[in-house]
Amino acid sequence: MKEYSQATTQIKGPLVIVEQEQPASYGELCTIQYAGKKVYGQVLVTSKTHAVIQLFESSQGINRDAKIEFTGKPAQIGLSKDMLGGIFTGMGTPINKQYAAEEYRDINASAINPVMRMPPDDFVQTGISAIDGMSTLVRGQKLPIFSEAGLPHNELAARIVQEADMKGDFAVVFAGLGITNEEADYFIEQFENSNTLQRTVVFLNKASDPSVERIITPRIALTTAEYLAYTCDMQVLVVLTDMTSYCESLREVSNAREEVPGRRGYPGYLYSDLAAQYERAGVIKGKKGSITQLPIITMPQGDKTHPVPDLTGYITEGQVVLEKGLHAKGIYPPINPLPSLSRLMKNGIGDGKTREDHSGVSDQLYASYAYAQELRQLISVIGEGGLQEQDRQYLRFADAFEKQFLNQKQGREIKQTLDIAWELFRMLPKQELKKLKPKHVEEYL
Repeated sequence: MKEYSQATTQIKGPLVIVEQEQPASYGELCTIQYAGKKVYGQVLVTSKTHAVIQLFESSQGINRDAKIEFTGKPAQIGLSKDMLGGIFTGMGTPINKQYAAEEYRDINASAINPVMRMPPDDFVQTGISAIDGMSTLVRGQKLPIFSEAGLPHNELAARIVQEADMKGDFAVVFAGLGITNEEADYFIEQFENSNTLQRTVVFLNKASDPSVERIITPRIALTTAEYLAYTCDMQVLVVLTDMTSYCESLREVSNAREEVPGRRGYPGYLYSDLAAQYERAGVIKGKKGSITQLPIITMPQGDKTHPVPDLTGYITEGQVVLEKGLHAKGIYPPINPLPSLSRLMKNGIGDGKTREDHSGVSDQLYASYAYAQELRQLISVIGEGGLQEQDRQYLRFADAFEKQFLNQKQGREIKQTLDIAWELFRMLPKQELKKLKPKHVEEYL
């Protein structure tokens, strides 16, 4: 442990540059004391004579007389299974309960070694038909939810936490990044009212908290998830909302460091930084537990080419897309199945996992709804006068699909989701069900 006084040479936003006699370590935790206050920071850049410290709180009031203490340790969090049912700040400070840590771990863990990964192939039931039926989540998968301002992604996140189900000992790690006080109260109320808080660890970084803290919060949440999964043998679902706020904090620090900006001012290492967080999910050989991620990304102006959703799509295994058009119709959740995708879906469905007809049902729903959407675009140009009766059946199917399949007030079992799909198929001519196996048509139709 090293202490320095009157060593501060420059303060720039969330960064403090200090003189040092002995080189500090990269990522080393430090404290800065001034005017009766104590704030924490982490060494971002180090040399023989100077260190750049990234503060986790505001730098307002810090001056040259501040006392800097290097702890000689990286940022850590105390871990225990007793954290379940706990609500914590974005820095990991307990809010509603205290616990005795069984071990301490560095929050800057590495991504899983690809050689040690097991292919995800176990179905995860979220209770949402649009996800379970058409963009199925698989245990160990990274499946982001793409949304935009004004859409109910927070309600969807809370609902998935309440209704999701995995086989085995199940836990949820929820991290709110840059959320308002009203949103934080909403999440806590939902978890408490549904009795799911006891199996959940909640980390809340509020909009009023220092933005740099958002860089730490997902790392703390994922370190907690790794402990529960790989030490306590639990099946862990991690929900991160909103990763766009996390990336905004990365951009703020990058600009303060005067780094060469990448697309739209984001740092050039945005891809590798996001990958370091997302790739901490998975199933490891020899471990009974697993980590499944559902990060939520809000797209500014609904732009899928924005760097955050664009890079997230490259790293993760699919996406679930919320759409304003469906939301305007009163559909909840407003998930558009056509741009949504789960690249690992085929591994987690079928006989013995969901039901033998699942794959065909999903393909038929996609094909029929896509054709109906084409008809809707055609009608907007030429009107309904030239449509054949079969085309009108597809339009009625699309309306019923949105109201009965996509729209749901309560969670559904996967078999109930598939049964609703078969009810919808009865609205179409039998010869049009080309994606379904004849034996499944005979059995379920």
